[in-house]
Amino acid sequence: MSQNLLNELYRIVGEDNVRLDEPMSKHTTFRIGGPAQYFVTPMDTEELSQIVVLCRAENVPFFLLGHGSNILVDDNGMTGVVIQLYKNYSRYSIKGNVVKAEAGVMLNRLGQDIRDAGLTGFEFAAGIPGTLGGAVMMNAGAYGGEMKDIVESVSLMDYDGNLLEKSGEEMDFSYRHSIVEDEDLIVLGATLKLAKGDVKAISDKMNELAVARKTKQPLEFPSAGSTFKRPEGYFAGKLIMDAGLKGYSVGDAQVSEKHCGFVINKGHANACDVLKLIDDVKKTVYDKFQVELEPEVRIVGGR
Repeated sequence: MSQNLLNELYRIVGEDNVRLDEPMSKHTTFRIGGPAQYFVTPMDTEELSQIVVLCRAENVPFFLLGHGSNILVDDNGMTGVVIQLYKNYSRYSIKGNVVKAEAGVMLNRLGQDIRDAGLTGFEFAAGIPGTLGGAVMMNAGAYGGEMKDIVESVSLMDYDGNLLEKSGEEMDFSYRHSIVEDEDLIVLGATLKLAKGDVKAISDKMNELAVARKTKQPLEFPSAGSTFKRPEGYFAGKLIMDAGLKGYSVGDAQVSEKHCGFVINKGHANACDVLKLIDDVKKTVYDKFQVELEPEVRIVGGR
């Protein structure tokens, strides 16, 4: 542990916003993960820029975290600095049919105010359990909608601390992809362009999607959402079910009996359990159907 790095982090964000050996299981929806060496929560873009520049100067790895809803953290934790853009970085405004929001705002919170403003187009995202930054980075989608449909522009930071703006077209959105990881960028926020709609119709649609999620997805257990990407021409959950893997377990990690596309934590699963289960599922599905499953969940950490 570098005392100089620690002192500089304290200087930038204050001691209350730096935690040492912070269990990542407290910050992921999977409730899995070893300790982060340094866990930092900046308040604004200037603090974030200083942290990134510091990490680069000290040759220390860093990782950007939102709500932790699409990641699996290694049992050994994460070396370097985890920078969480979440509650401290979640301001937003709604003017006319335009929404400007910071990366750390939760989609469900944003969705409620967008609904109340009588704007439509965001209904698909309002139930996704993540932040705007993560949703933009991976072009999150559900029930026929994707972030690329509503993102007008994105505010970004490169790994040298420089600020830039890209249009939705320049983000190169595709299925669960954007340029963010390809070009080592950090999502600071986004401008969304929506359409005027009827508040009751919007509310009804959000409620309908919420019921569908509750009925079809294992929301009662910790998970990272859909575990596998959708293979072209197939559905991952159906392939896994047809391979006879419904309810298949490794330790407390289990292929959900409600939706085979989800791996759930039944109580005390660790990352090793989940990774073994993922490997077993991939191998079985490939052996039976010659289809290669690719994880959608991001696997991070290890020392």
